[in-house]
Order: sequence, then C-alpha cells, then structure tokens
Amino acid sequence: MTIRVLVADDQTLVRAGFRILLDRAEDIEVVAEAADGEDAVALTRAHRPDVVLMDVRMPGMDGLVATRRILADERTPSVKVIVLTTFDLDRYVFAALHAGASGFLLKDIDPDTLRQAVRTVFNGDALLAPQVTRRLISAFVGRPGQPTYDPALPSALTERERQVVALVAEGLTNEDIGRRLVMSPATAKTHVNRAMTKVGARDRAQLVVFAYRSGLAVTPPGVPPGR
Repeated sequence: MTIRVLVADDQTLVRAGFRILLDRAEDIEVVAEAADGEDAVALTRAHRPDVVLMDVRMPGMDGLVATRRILADERTPSVKVIVLTTFDLDRYVFAALHAGASGFLLKDIDPDTLRQAVRTVFNGDALLAPQVTRRLISAFVGRPGQPTYDPALPSALTERERQVVALVAEGLTNEDIGRRLVMSPATAKTHVNRAMTKVGARDRAQLVVFAYRSGLAVTPPGVPPGR
C-alpha cells in the first residue's frame, strides 16, 4: 500500500525538499502541495491524502486553523496531521495537539526519520519526535485552561488497559508494548483502541495527554497531574 501525503508549507523550497525526500520511498507518494492553510484544506478534500505534513506558520489561514478544519471535516475522517515546526517548544504545537494533530516533527529531521515518521502516523502506532514529545506533552498538560478529564474515566479502564495507556505515554509502539507486557502487537493495538474509545481520545496523541492529566503516566517534576 502506498501512503499518500500532502505537504503544506509557504516556502516553495521546503515543500520541494520534503517531496524529494518522501518520493524516494517506494511506499510513500506526495500527491499535493499547499502554500497556505486554505489550500491545505481544499487540497485535502480533493486528494484525500493519508497524512498531511502541516506547517503552522503560514500566511492567511495558518496551519492550526487548517488542522482543525481538516480533522473536523466528515469528508476526510481518516486523515492524520503531522505538525511541522522549527522550534521544539513552538507555542503553536500545544494548540495543534489540542486540535487533534497526531504528532509533530522538527523541520531539521533527517530523511530516514521523516519517512519512518509518516509510516508511523499512518499506522496509528506512536507519537513522533520522542526526544521532545514528552517535554511538549508535559508542558501542555500543565498549562492553565486546558480541558480536564472526568475523574471516573481511569476507573473505566481495565488494569491491562491502564498499563497499556501508561506505556503509550512513554512513546512505546504496539510492538514495544507487546514485548513489555508479553502479548502480541495486535493484542496491544486492541487494548490501545479500546482505551481510546473509553476515554474519548481521537488518537494516540490525545491518549498521551489523557494519561498525563489523569495520573496514569508519570508526570515530570513541577507539573502536577490532572491540573
């Protein structure tokens, strides 16, 4: 199966660079390029890519608004959005995660990691940029005004689901979780999907946010769980 990708960035050279790097993979094809958020929304509707690489800082409609519109559109229910950012603590990343983005990448990512990241998000298997994801999620859940979760939700999960959610928050893939808990990757994926359904998480990114805010994941020092 070929993974269809749309690249949205206001810089022509950046779009061209991502296209070249992605098209070198036999299982990935760039089907469209967008220069701003409005184009990204329109082209996503027209081409229905599997994954959108979305820059947040674009003229007119920015990537954050475009992400919300794409993910709320019933015509593109299976699209995954990856936020592109220059800085690992870009303030827009927090809002992008809240808008439902499946993860993020730093623009200086190496080619192999870029291609693998697209595959990872396409498979719904894990968050991206593990070296900074935890810091971003930690800061995100500690920010005032972020939505809280029903205290009863963690108790709605089985013990095994609670264990799996905690491992998802560590950035483990289904294969990693399977090895850790001595189960098949398919079984791990089933537990992840059931947990997402129970807590109302759209994807693994939102499940990680839930894990931190509910206390199922170990919250880094200085960030109180469930704040």
